[in-house]
Amino acid sequence: MKIRLDKYLADMGCGTRSQVKRGITKGSAEVNGVKVTKPEEKIDTERDTVLFNGMTVGYAEFEYYMLNKPAGVVSATEDRRERTVLDLIGEKRRKDLFPVGRLDKDTEGLLLITNDGELAHRLLSPKKHVDKTYYARVAGRITEEHKKIFAAGVDIGDEKPALPAELRILSSEEISEVELTIHEGRFHQVKRMFHAVGGEVLYLKRTSMGSLRLDECLEPGQYRRLTEDEIRALC
Repeated sequence: MKIRLDKYLADMGCGTRSQVKRGITKGSAEVNGVKVTKPEEKIDTERDTVLFNGMTVGYAEFEYYMLNKPAGVVSATEDRRERTVLDLIGEKRRKDLFPVGRLDKDTEGLLLITNDGELAHRLLSPKKHVDKTYYARVAGRITEEHKKIFAAGVDIGDEKPALPAELRILSSEEISEVELTIHEGRFHQVKRMFHAVGGEVLYLKRTSMGSLRLDECLEPGQYRRLTEDEIRALC
């Protein structure tokens, strides 16, 4: 792919478009060992070697990160008051990354961070019914009767009931442990589903989304790049 040098550098977070233009015209850029002073110079992203301020700048059209979102962090690209999930991605190269979907501030677990808008649309589109699985601790005894209610589609107060969901009971005590797989992504959906049957979610963690499963080696707040196999499976 061929793009302008200033766009190349701006995409890779070397500064704003105007900032990198100034740097280029002042002689801060090299392409294949040759100084380039024209911002409009075309760069082959697969073949050319680009340096800016003496540092090699590789190009990535798309980036994909798996984040184990911790509680207390918001699923947003920026926030004036709160720490965001993007603040946790220390090695990001692109400036246009975003979280695919949202997890509540107090919810932990799998969150995909990327700049691939087409993939995000496929994963989030209501028409696709992409599976999302959560582990939850719920105040109240969750029983086989609740499994039947969830499988039929529980009324959560919207115009339509939630789609049928698969509930797996891990323990049924005063505080029950469950896994729940849903096929849509309504606002506070998991919490509202349990509230509708008299339960209260005390802890919530997403463990999978589509083919992507949370890496058990990632502690809350840690992340890694997706493997090629994971990217192919999602796409």
